[in-house]
Amino acid sequence: MGCIFYFKYATQRIFLLMSSKGLANRKRGLAMRIIVGISGGSGSIYGISLLKALKELKVETHLVVSTMGEQVAKQECGVTLEELKGMATYYHDNKDFFAPIASGSYKVDGMVVVPCSMKTLSAVANGYSDSLLTRACDVTIKERRKLVLVTRETPLSPVHLENMLKLSKMGVTIFPPAPGFYNNPKTIEDIILHITGRILDQLGVENNLAYRWQGLVKGGR
Repeated sequence: MGCIFYFKYATQRIFLLMSSKGLANRKRGLAMRIIVGISGGSGSIYGISLLKALKELKVETHLVVSTMGEQVAKQECGVTLEELKGMATYYHDNKDFFAPIASGSYKVDGMVVVPCSMKTLSAVANGYSDSLLTRACDVTIKERRKLVLVTRETPLSPVHLENMLKLSKMGVTIFPPAPGFYNNPKTIEDIILHITGRILDQLGVENNLAYRWQGLVKGGR
């Protein structure tokens, strides 16, 4: 079963709101447009959770999956590439450099790589665009658009940290999916949904998936 049990319940808890930018787009008849990359790091459940949330919100998603990303999703969650495609609005082959997301003239609201392997991190940090996934990251950076890398590795070597710092200085958001416990999670689902909500925050999508700290109140929270 792996992590499949989570999907039976997650959609019942997803009630999302658009950011002010997203609302403005909706009023003009335009949906938000987000690129979602899935690379070969462990933690493909986060990418799947995000795709499901964005689909519930009717955000236009452009999915690109690396070879290892496909294999890890299958191994960790029992989810096939065809099932991943069904969660996105559009799917682009990782070798297709003619895809619209390979060009800066194709406007999007942002991009997230979730999970982001250290190989993908290194390629993006050094401008090595040997795949559509890394090319789309490169385009997002050069166009000064929002790029979120949900990095999955521990411990981190000096090389990893230097690549992260290099990208952070360019304005890229480095987002290790380290769970918080101030929300007193009771299940794995609680942890996954909280992280999903925090990723949505970085993309400018208002949501109620993340617990919002209000300070200490009676009862300890």
